[in-house]
Amino acid sequence: MIEFKDVYFKYKNADVLKNINVSIKEGEAVALIGPNGSGKSTFLKIVNGIEFAKKGKYCFKGEEINSKKLEDNKFCKLFHKNVGFVFQNSDAQLFCSNVYDEIAFGPRQMGLKEEEVNMRVEDCLKLLDVEDLREREPYNLSGGEKKRVAIASVLALNPEVLVLDEPMNGIDPKGKRFLKDLMIKLNSSGKTIICSTHDFEYVQDVFKRALVFSEEHTIVRDDDYNSVINDNDFLVHYNIK
Repeated sequence: MIEFKDVYFKYKNADVLKNINVSIKEGEAVALIGPNGSGKSTFLKIVNGIEFAKKGKYCFKGEEINSKKLEDNKFCKLFHKNVGFVFQNSDAQLFCSNVYDEIAFGPRQMGLKEEEVNMRVEDCLKLLDVEDLREREPYNLSGGEKKRVAIASVLALNPEVLVLDEPMNGIDPKGKRFLKDLMIKLNSSGKTIICSTHDFEYVQDVFKRALVFSEEHTIVRDDDYNSVINDNDFLVHYNIK
């Protein structure tokens, strides 16, 4: 489903990703781990078509994703319907006057009838357990509530791939346990989950595979998630633990 072929990325003159070769199959649950600044967030932005490889190719379902391809409005809408991105900072993602409209925004942009939009919003409000927030202003919510609304706004499009950048940041232990159970439920339903995280305790049993990024901006290990997390010497060597 997702393939990186010799991908390089730079910000100005600073390397962010170097020689990235990765394939992710439909239905996988993949964790991205590594020290801050190792390139995990940029990798996720390329997956979602927010940034583009400076060298190499990123392909989604066999189609190369680049800036020119996403200039095609029809293709762009379809791509962003299939790949949903939950930002690390929820404030960067929420902008509507109330929670209902926030979740409805994506489906409305896709041109769905209001009856279908309402059905999707109600389903997502229930799934994320935020039904009592429907009339609230997003900017007045707690960090955990904002995260749930941001995820609901992405899931309203029913994407095949859910990409999350440090979703546990800024929320309490109860909220973290909720998100863990939600990711397991979504993956069990067939959705591909790609998630960067430092919260190893709270994502246990979510992921089968880990991609480990180093301070040199390369992937130094692609392995079974539990094998990586239990390899303490490896984690210490790469400043992950």
